Amino acid sequence: MSPYTVTRTLPEDATGAALRADVRAGLTATPKSLPPKWFYDARGSELFEEITRLPEYYPTRAEREILAGRAAEIARATGARTLVELGSGSSEKTRHLLDALTGANGLRDYVPVDVSESALTGAAEALLADRPDLRVHALIADFTRSVELPPTEGPRLVAFLGGTIGNLLPAERARFLTAVRALLAVGDTLLLGTDLVKDEAVLVRAYDDESGVTAEFNKNVLAVVDRELGADFDPRDFDHVALWDRENEWIEMRLRARRALTVKVPELDLVAHFEPGEEMRTEISAKFRPEGVDAELTAAGFTPARRWTDEAGRFALCLATAV
Repeated sequence: MSPYTVTRTLPEDATGAALRADVRAGLTATPKSLPPKWFYDARGSELFEEITRLPEYYPTRAEREILAGRAAEIARATGARTLVELGSGSSEKTRHLLDALTGANGLRDYVPVDVSESALTGAAEALLADRPDLRVHALIADFTRSVELPPTEGPRLVAFLGGTIGNLLPAERARFLTAVRALLAVGDTLLLGTDLVKDEAVLVRAYDDESGVTAEFNKNVLAVVDRELGADFDPRDFDHVALWDRENEWIEMRLRARRALTVKVPELDLVAHFEPGEEMRTEISAKFRPEGVDAELTAAGFTPARRWTDEAGRFALCLATAV
């Protein structure tokens, strides 16, 4: 079995420092907010895996349908010999791409990028068990910040899947896409997963399931802040809220205080007051129209090349070429 490399580009305490900064900024802002990346401790990751299997939550199934049916076309269109995946997690759905790229182009290198070392090592070991000739260069990095890729054979394909681009505000998306373009040579490609604008009721149900799994997932951010920063949030003091913002065309998840609250965060020497009914935003999930995606990619230095959707037209994968 080929060895894999794991390179840490984040300082050891980078995650803790980022959490402290985000919680301080979010709890002192008006309105209050916490970034969605803090959902994903071990329990949060388990809950999200459960969400992806819910009947109401279509994006994961829709994207998997596209990858299963179109991976060979994607491989031929890119000619990629290196696959870079941002926010790779378990790398499970990437297997379709890896197989197609290996068969069509003789893929040699896979570069998964994630903040979780355990997710990266677990994925690398599982992949190499089936693909002993694959070279895996895992990067412990925050893909929303500067990332330096290892030297690998071109052309490169960067995959950013799952509709995660929708968690970024428009200005953040512009900076992110421009930074991705800076990593690439002319002719390299980006495969971008985007959830599409659709019926409001379908969208809201996907983020407010009947069984309450998404509500538990949303409240898990409070458990993370409690554990890591010594805060005294009680999830029972908050209701899960999911709503559709028609103007911005995104879903917002919020936590609504059931009563007047005072929350202490000892690690930050911070006290946060909540009024009855006050809402704290925990996630946006933007939904896209094809023309909007094309405009954002073009502004960042890409030329949109191909687009594939699932049969129901709920989700899209856009392939764009660096120019």
